[in-house]
Amino acid sequence: MEKSYTTEGVCSERIFFTIDCGRVSHVEFVGGCEGNLQGVANLVEGMEINEVIRRLSGIDCSGRGTSCPDQLARALEEAKD
Repeated sequence: MEKSYTTEGVCSERIFFTIDCGRVSHVEFVGGCEGNLQGVANLVEGMEINEVIRRLSGIDCSGRGTSCPDQLARALEEAKD
């Protein structure tokens, strides 16, 4: 299932991703730190959705209370519902 998520409080504007059989794939961030976000996308490729959420939830960027990885975790949590 292909999904998109509008981010809040971070440099990236949107996240596109696919969930297939409980696994995350095809993660693409729009905006933000391109190299870092490509790295995050590659690291979570094929990973079980709950494991991605566990690893990325609560990561903070410069005292914003969130980060691009945290926003991905939030997007995945929302997509589970």
